[in-house]
Amino acid sequence: EEKSLPLPERWPRASKFALSACAAAVAELVTFPLDLTKTRLQVQGEAAVHRSGAAAGQAVPYRGMLRTAAGIVQEEGLRKLWQGATPAVYRHIVYSGVRMVAYEHLRDSVLGRAEDKSFPFWKAVVGGMSAGAIGQFFASPTDLVKVQMQMEGKRKLEGKPLRFRGVHHAFVKILSEGGIRGLWAGWVPNVQRAALVNMGDLTTYDSVKHFLLLNTPLVDNSVTHSVASCCSGLVAAVLGTPADVVKTRIMNQPRDKQGRGLLYKSSTDCLIQTVQGEGFMSLYKGFIPTWMRMAPWSLVFWLTYEQIRRICGVSSF
Repeated sequence: EEKSLPLPERWPRASKFALSACAAAVAELVTFPLDLTKTRLQVQGEAAVHRSGAAAGQAVPYRGMLRTAAGIVQEEGLRKLWQGATPAVYRHIVYSGVRMVAYEHLRDSVLGRAEDKSFPFWKAVVGGMSAGAIGQFFASPTDLVKVQMQMEGKRKLEGKPLRFRGVHHAFVKILSEGGIRGLWAGWVPNVQRAALVNMGDLTTYDSVKHFLLLNTPLVDNSVTHSVASCCSGLVAAVLGTPADVVKTRIMNQPRDKQGRGLLYKSSTDCLIQTVQGEGFMSLYKGFIPTWMRMAPWSLVFWLTYEQIRRICGVSSF
């Protein structure tokens, strides 16, 4: 009898993991050039690099989002806008799969809905932050490889040797130089960022969607999903950009043979150095491409995810 049941009913969590991973892969490939542009912007004018002497005599090659993107295309080629896309897709297969399954489990089984089937906002915040942190911890090695590969084109323009020949070589090299611990370099700000982003993304989407369903004439369709996803993308960008800047800089910094960072001792040290050396608004470097990416990413992800769930016979998120 169990074998006659549809796959989503036999293995609900595995099915939801696979569906969310597929939706995330589609969203990632569509919006990846904005992620690359954002990463390049976040390491521009890095005060700690200049203090260390590593950037002596070098001028900042790009200013602003459009000039950064145009410079990448002109000097490195159009295909370089997707440099690092492979580990990014790997990352979202793990990250989105884990966070979505974790959030639904927390919402439906651990924290619990209210009697009217609504999910209280404070529980949504706890669930979103927890799910994001769990998902990002497991996906942190792939995020590290993605960030470092995104900077390879910049290193080539600066006359520095390339560090990696591909995704597999990047994993092997990082593992050989820093051990297992090296693969989780920068995981603390990474998890912090993911918790904030998911407080904006998962919490906002879930809360706005069910608010609209309970308090407006809107029904559970693409219009409702679009409105909720637009709100979630904006809130996620505002909350997550400062932690994203810190994460990018920690992951991109040079390291000694023991895998210790040479520019920053910790995420707190990076935060302090960045604010002291470049001002508070430096924490929002890359905000425009971050938001421009998160808005369509959320839209593509949630619309794809909800439609895939419907087609596969899984209940709406």
